Amino acid sequence: MNPGMNPGMNPGTKLGTNPGMIELDWLRPDWPAPSTVRAGCTTRLGGVSQGPYATLNLGRSCGDDPTAVVENRRRVRLALGAPAEPHWLRQVHGRAVVRAPFDAITPDADASFTTQAGIVCAVQAADCLPVLFCDDAGSVVAAAHAGWRGLAAGVLEACISALPVPASDLMAWLGPAIGPEAFEVGAEVRSAFVDHNAEDSACFRPGLGDRCYADLFALARRRLQRAGVSRVYGGGISTHADPERFYSFRRDGVTGRMAAMIWLQPRNPEVAERL
Repeated sequence: MNPGMNPGMNPGTKLGTNPGMIELDWLRPDWPAPSTVRAGCTTRLGGVSQGPYATLNLGRSCGDDPTAVVENRRRVRLALGAPAEPHWLRQVHGRAVVRAPFDAITPDADASFTTQAGIVCAVQAADCLPVLFCDDAGSVVAAAHAGWRGLAAGVLEACISALPVPASDLMAWLGPAIGPEAFEVGAEVRSAFVDHNAEDSACFRPGLGDRCYADLFALARRRLQRAGVSRVYGGGISTHADPERFYSFRRDGVTGRMAAMIWLQPRNPEVAERL
């Protein structure tokens, strides 16, 4: 186990804080991204929310006190050293991709990307799989929200197609999501994948009756690789299995939201310092 890594954390992520600022429990992608790429994924620890949203809920539409969410978002921005408020999405479990920055109207979309330094792309999740992208040159970054509906609809493929670089130049990082030991689904979920690619049957194991267990991480890896992204990092951290550190909608019903964020730092150190 690497120094600073908590028990139960996969080698694909590390625990990090931003020295001299607010300290939060968050995951830093362990991937060979260019130095201009900054990224992180929050846990549920380090905020001010109460009750089922305790403590670092970042979702405004799940019933939490809005003032608590504002403070939690402020803490995250400071702790991660984000240069600006993230460009949040109204996630609808679809495949729409938008380019950031966008106007004040929050778009209905499940992925965003940017080629502009200082613009933060973000997605929220509480069992669904957050996926972050960057290219080798550090010219573009993206964030996608991929539950089973979004995966089946092709949100990852749509995101890759929207980026102005070849898929072979990209790498991806899979954040925490509900693990295959807990993600019990009906036959219709399996059919949504297997009917289009029979090889995806390997990502499902039998349950009781016509139920089965789905592996979101494996499904995402397969779809990324078929789309031309062969370098995939992270994955394997189950939100459902760790109630102390992660929100899980399947486990708790009423719960908060975590967020995965990514942005490009300006190459000019003086500009980066001002941000």
